[in-house]
Amino acid sequence: MKLIVGLGNPGLQYDGTRHNIGFEAVDKLADIHHISVNRSKFKALVGEGTIGGEKVVLMKPQTYMNLSGEAIAACKSWYKLENEDIIIMYDDTSLGIGDIRIRKNGSSGGHNGIKSIIAHLSTEVFPRIKIGVGQKPNGWDLGDYVLGKFTDDDKKVLDPRLKVVCEAVETMLKKDVDTAMNNYNGKTRR
Repeated sequence: MKLIVGLGNPGLQYDGTRHNIGFEAVDKLADIHHISVNRSKFKALVGEGTIGGEKVVLMKPQTYMNLSGEAIAACKSWYKLENEDIIIMYDDTSLGIGDIRIRKNGSSGGHNGIKSIIAHLSTEVFPRIKIGVGQKPNGWDLGDYVLGKFTDDDKKVLDPRLKVVCEAVETMLKKDVDTAMNNYNGKTRR
């Protein structure tokens, strides 16, 4: 069993914001693999299915970004998962719109959702896919930027790139994280 988590904030006011790109990635993965992510469990919306022959739980924590670790830790405990069985997808302001970077581990990089996960799992070792939402413009507050909506031009770039994120997840499941890193890191928008 693998747990695939997209980070974001619940509520209509956050739909389409940069901070919710993780939710959008889970939605795209669920759509491609016909998995309904609509059950409320672990303070999250979850759905179970199969991707690449691997049983998976898709999750969208409903705790708000800063408490994401609560939902993930509860699910990890219930299914008796290892940290390596958890894949986190989330926004990154250091990457260009739609660019992705896969890592096996690392610090939070200042991302509050990742800080919460590290605190609840007591480790920085878990696979993650950072999805670029672009750098904040000079003079902007970071919080205002990540809670801002994507432009129409951004959305045109992101839709095909979310399919690439899904391909990367499938590679991580069918092969391993190293193969996904080799195939997808350093590759900008196609």
